[in-house]
Amino acid sequence: MVAPVPLTSDDFSAMVAAVTSAFGDPTRREIYLAAREAEAGVTAGEVAARFSLHPNVARHHLDKLAAGGYLEVHVGRQQHAGAGRPSKRYRVSAKQSIDFPAQRNDLVVTLLTRALTRLSPAEAEALAEEVGEEHGRALAAAMSPSDRGRSRRAAMQAVADALTAHGFAAHAEARGNGTLAIINEQCPFGAAASLNPLICAIDRGMVRGMLAGLYGDTMPETESSRAMGDDACVTVI
Repeated sequence: MVAPVPLTSDDFSAMVAAVTSAFGDPTRREIYLAAREAEAGVTAGEVAARFSLHPNVARHHLDKLAAGGYLEVHVGRQQHAGAGRPSKRYRVSAKQSIDFPAQRNDLVVTLLTRALTRLSPAEAEALAEEVGEEHGRALAAAMSPSDRGRSRRAAMQAVADALTAHGFAAHAEARGNGTLAIINEQCPFGAAASLNPLICAIDRGMVRGMLAGLYGDTMPETESSRAMGDDACVTVI
């Protein structure tokens, strides 16, 4: 078996840019999932009606997904009287389909979870966050120098982009009280996080580590967690 070739920093940046361009918008992710569920695919009109969008906005999202290779466009004709007009139907591409969450090393996650259970809850949480922070700092160091010294909001968006590339399907959001949040709608740790929610401290540590490299030291706090039954994992600063 040929060993996988490690990603270079340029490859990683390109991967983040490609995934973020296609799925950085929460509505676009939902549109992709809707298209994946529809065996016959979807049209811009159907998407517009389902998500309460202007048809042109729905078409923009669909074309963006098609440009990234995630959807295929099939052109037909309207079935009504007269000459008709071309009708585009978008179906999930057989060549480049994705599943959320992204693939993960199940063995590593299982072993990490077992290791955490041998510690006290406080020690386990501290260790998980420390490991996440170290990885987050390494990610920030691998980013372009121009990514550093950003505003807090720009740094949060860069962190969300990197988390998305790691399978978290994340986006940044400004709150009315002046706080900023990163919402992770998927979890690459899968069932392991539900069995041991302390593992969620890893992604909190990743956020802190990346922000330290891109913006400055912060103290992210977990507002909600899918592992605890919430709809999404939310980290706020």
